[in-house]
Amino acid sequence: MNHKFFSLIVILLVICGSWLFNPTSTAITDSVYEQRSLHSLDGIGKYYMGREIAEVMGHTGAGWLERSRRETEEQPSKVITAINLQPNDVVADIGAGTGYFSFRIAPLLTAGKVFAVDIQREMLEIIKLFKKEKNISNVEPILATLTNPNLPDESVDLALMVDAYHEFEYPQEVMQGIVKALKPGGKVVLVEYRAENPFIMIKRLHKMTQKQVRKEMQAVGLVWRETKNLLPQQHLMVFEKLI
Repeated sequence: MNHKFFSLIVILLVICGSWLFNPTSTAITDSVYEQRSLHSLDGIGKYYMGREIAEVMGHTGAGWLERSRRETEEQPSKVITAINLQPNDVVADIGAGTGYFSFRIAPLLTAGKVFAVDIQREMLEIIKLFKKEKNISNVEPILATLTNPNLPDESVDLALMVDAYHEFEYPQEVMQGIVKALKPGGKVVLVEYRAENPFIMIKRLHKMTQKQVRKEMQAVGLVWRETKNLLPQQHLMVFEKLI
């Protein structure tokens, strides 16, 4: 057998072996996803449980998160009231962005804290700036990866995701990490624009139906508890980790 050809075969076997036996390999991770070459301009061409994943809003959109009319348009103060926080709670603000929710929640947690989690270093730098500016000490910025929120095991009472989940490139892996970080009985709260309503002027891939959210949360073992219909444009859905 030609020596070069034999060497090539060996290399291919090594590569294939690493795919088969490495639990973090891309081949294994991507098995729950579908990639399509033809897709929406607002999506990444990747589908999870029939849903196309939206492009991430980059740090250049930070100003939109902090816009003055946000309270009027979305009524985020109602979200904070509805999640019924206790003073000693540990909250994970997943996809925290500029920390809009983190810094509104933190003062309520007099004996607790907020993990402000984001995959963008630029967003975390903004959070650090605001933390110093607002003199709030119980907000802890955490750099996540595309597949891991990097939270301590069984450390979180409530994980909050506001208009963020639909952009996760690896939603199943991230949610598995969040579930692992929740204490038994811990809650996940998702706020997403209602895809059931075509008159909500948000790009299609940046909205989700309640049915789709419930299906995806059930896939990682979370139990739906309630949907609060108190926001003008968004679902507020509550899930629980039982064990």
